[in-house]
Amino acid sequence: MLDVKEAAQRASEYFAGLYAEQSLSDVRLEEVEQAAHGKYWLITLSYPVLPHFNLGKKEYKVFKVDAKTGEVKSMKIRKLN
Repeated sequence: MLDVKEAAQRASEYFAGLYAEQSLSDVRLEEVEQAAHGKYWLITLSYPVLPHFNLGKKEYKVFKVDAKTGEVKSMKIRKLN
């Protein structure tokens, strides 16, 4: 079973692999949560929006990581209310 640090690392690596060509910087861990009775970790990462569009704004992605295998099962946009 993955602990929270390992799950966050898997989500970060997955994110970096998908967005490698965009060279996003300042990716931050925002939230962690166990889901489905410990079967998954929900990991929220944030990154700044390109400065010339929205100065100081962030976007958020939630990653569903299998707690047993470490496989990232999904990535979704997280909207703040």
